[in-house]
Amino acid sequence: MGKVIAIANQKGGVGKTTTAINLAASLAALEKKVLIIDADPQANTTSGLNFSPDDDRHRSLYELMEGAISVEDALIQTEMSGLHMIPSHINLVGIDIEMIGEENRESVLKNAIAPIRDSYDYIIIDCSPSLGLITVNTLTAADSVIIPVQPEFFALEGLGKLLQTIRIIQNGLNPSLTIEGFVVTMFDGRTKVHQQVLAELREHFKDLVFKTVIQRNIRLSEAPSHGKPVLLYEISCSGSTNYLNLASEVLERNGDKTVQQ
Repeated sequence: MGKVIAIANQKGGVGKTTTAINLAASLAALEKKVLIIDADPQANTTSGLNFSPDDDRHRSLYELMEGAISVEDALIQTEMSGLHMIPSHINLVGIDIEMIGEENRESVLKNAIAPIRDSYDYIIIDCSPSLGLITVNTLTAADSVIIPVQPEFFALEGLGKLLQTIRIIQNGLNPSLTIEGFVVTMFDGRTKVHQQVLAELREHFKDLVFKTVIQRNIRLSEAPSHGKPVLLYEISCSGSTNYLNLASEVLERNGDKTVQQ
């Protein structure tokens, strides 16, 4: 059965979508079969993989959660071999209200993707930055959570609400949910505060902090405007190397014997 990993942080601008796209692409490059689900109404993952949310308005996560289409009908082949996507659409913002009376509304996404879980090695979900019903659905469906953290002190302060939400999910809807790890993004080793925040994270969360840090990299920020993961945009840049290393760490943590060094 494929492992479902949510990429979550309620604070915007921490590299959540960048991490979702490029971790998924890197896992695919390491010969894993991967599905990425865009669970953010802003649909940045969708556009970042060269698909317009308006290209097919009836083939998104919104329709899937509404029960209007099957999960098989929602799947899109991306430019990268081995990487499929379920796109998002701005309509997804209405799910909280539309499903308010639904029974087991927190498990809609989990149940919707159940038929295809065995078809993938990893399912990566880019969460909404809010902590509403969509994110609750994502955390209920997930086996684990990767939390991108920008190396600034305000970012550390914002982790409390997310960790509290994860504990609530663990205590009720999804007792088996774990924290896969914290990944530091937009890191600049020349900046003292970045070094300090990284050291504090490692002191407090120990081995939960990935060894790999994602360095600031112009190619990484340019790639989404071309509708490509950074591996397809500039394979030789530090962003590509960083995310391949992160993918290798994820595979190692999950006991995968096919990790390429």
